[in-house]
Amino acid sequence: MKTLLTCGFALAAAVLAAPADAQITFYAGEGFHGPSFTTNGPIRNLDGSRFNDRASSAIVEHGRWEACEHAGFAGRCVILRPGQYPSLAALGMNDTISSVRPVQAHARVEEVPPPAIAQRYDYYPRHGERLFQANVTSVRAVTTTPARQRCWVEREQVVRDSGGTNVPGAIIGGVLGGVLGHQVGGGRGKDVATAVGAVGGAAVGANVGSGGGSQVVTQDVQRCAAVHEPVHPDYYDVTYLFRGVEHHVQMTTPPGRSITVNDRGEPRV
Repeated sequence: MKTLLTCGFALAAAVLAAPADAQITFYAGEGFHGPSFTTNGPIRNLDGSRFNDRASSAIVEHGRWEACEHAGFAGRCVILRPGQYPSLAALGMNDTISSVRPVQAHARVEEVPPPAIAQRYDYYPRHGERLFQANVTSVRAVTTTPARQRCWVEREQVVRDSGGTNVPGAIIGGVLGGVLGHQVGGGRGKDVATAVGAVGGAAVGANVGSGGGSQVVTQDVQRCAAVHEPVHPDYYDVTYLFRGVEHHVQMTTPPGRSITVNDRGEPRV
């Protein structure tokens, strides 16, 4: 009897010594899903709460908490600061916590992991909060990933005019051809010969000073084409109606026909 009283007094002293507003909630699933268990005092063995080795995520509302892998605060322990821990696996503590207790405000302990590992998550269910279902009215998938292109370089042959058309030579050739043709014919035949001579002279004159005409060269050409890949939305813009008021929320996964909210219409997922 004396032993039981001593243990009871020790437990009461530990609870009284704990910060008055300390509170931690464990969840059986990652991302604060599944059954939950909340405490504001030390628990030497979570087996009595049916949550032994079941916690996969946690939310620390107030205070610092020491979570250990064995009963009686033994084995490997981590210090959890106020914040949200969507995956205890990141700490190597998934489904391994067997005891937990608040850390004194003035106590100096080595905090592992560092506070930076706690992530902000505002949509978790609060302990004792009444929850309701709100009808989803629209869902819009949003992606900010720009369209992708695939580019490559091809080597191809093209025809280039090495000197271009010799316009002055064409004019001179035309004049000379006209003179020669005029000397060849007589009467109407002389006029026809003049015209033919002008055309032929122009063709000859165009090649004067052309430097050899056209040539085939090889060059590199860049080509691009759109890449058709499955597009994964970055988030979903969800609109829902609760008590006659329209609300909006961005979610990482598409919702069903309704989402869970509190009495103020705030999402709880």
